[in-house]
Amino acid sequence: MSGGALVVRLDGAGDVLLAGPCVRAVRTGHERVAVLAGPQGEQAARLLPGVSQVLVWRCPWVVREPPPVEAGEVHRMVEEIAARSFAEALILTSFHQSPLPMALLLRMAGIGRISAISTDYPGSLLDVRHRLEEDVHEAERGLSLARAAGFALPPGDDGALAVRAPLPPTAHLTGQEPYIAVHPGATADARRWPRERWVDAVKELVRRGHRVVVTGAPDEKELTAHVAGAHGTDLGGRTGLHELAGVLARARVVLAANTGPAHLAAAVGTPIVSLFAPVVPAARWRPWRVPHALLGDQDAPCRASRAVDCPVPGHPCLNGVSDQDAADAAETLVEETGR
Repeated sequence: MSGGALVVRLDGAGDVLLAGPCVRAVRTGHERVAVLAGPQGEQAARLLPGVSQVLVWRCPWVVREPPPVEAGEVHRMVEEIAARSFAEALILTSFHQSPLPMALLLRMAGIGRISAISTDYPGSLLDVRHRLEEDVHEAERGLSLARAAGFALPPGDDGALAVRAPLPPTAHLTGQEPYIAVHPGATADARRWPRERWVDAVKELVRRGHRVVVTGAPDEKELTAHVAGAHGTDLGGRTGLHELAGVLARARVVLAANTGPAHLAAAVGTPIVSLFAPVVPAARWRPWRVPHALLGDQDAPCRASRAVDCPVPGHPCLNGVSDQDAADAAETLVEETGR
């Protein structure tokens, strides 16, 4: 097909990484596949195999702190997309998002074939209106849309998450292997294991004879320094997403909440201890296609609330997980996978 394809995923880094299998499927039908991502997903989009170009837009109906809707900015985005003459587009959304505002902009940009999952009547905004059951993992949800649009993964591709190779060297950051990686941050308070539990988990892992590195974004440096303390190696703010992928790839196991770096760990094939708050369903967001242990009460009162801040006093979904529970799960995964 001429003109290439545009895959739209406008949320965070983890969401974009979960779109990777869909992108690879679309790539089998197009020589050129671009991704339209939000600012938080840009680095992840640049890591996806099969992506030839990344466009970035802070979308007013997707990002958590949305900018105002301004006609000039919307028209600028439409013109930027139109200038690239895409033959078709696939709009990837989570179950609680509508693809139709983006479909309108893509139609205005002259894209002739647009596919999306939509429960709402799309009129002439969509050419392929796909529907599927709700409790489908986000990675499979994207692949399902690709199949509905006529694309399949290439032979030998199992649909796991992936990032571009080679990964950068990281021994200058981590020291020598082996080590366990701990990522205590998360974008939403409701998904965070209490910081003192992270501190205790690092101490417990070190007591059991493991080296521990603690990772985090630049705005999490205070958290990572506190969690690492005198026992772990603090890498807070010292890695971009590509270097973080290298750190996680070489770890024996990764401990993390339901957050982007957990999906990055899955993309590099590292087992994950997932401290998973059930504010969103684990069936849709748990680590994909890698060995993992899911910790946390999945039937807690916050279940499926999509809360950003914990709505239940005492944060019972994760407060019931002890540092010993997390360390036990990590050691079990190390033993089972032989890492």
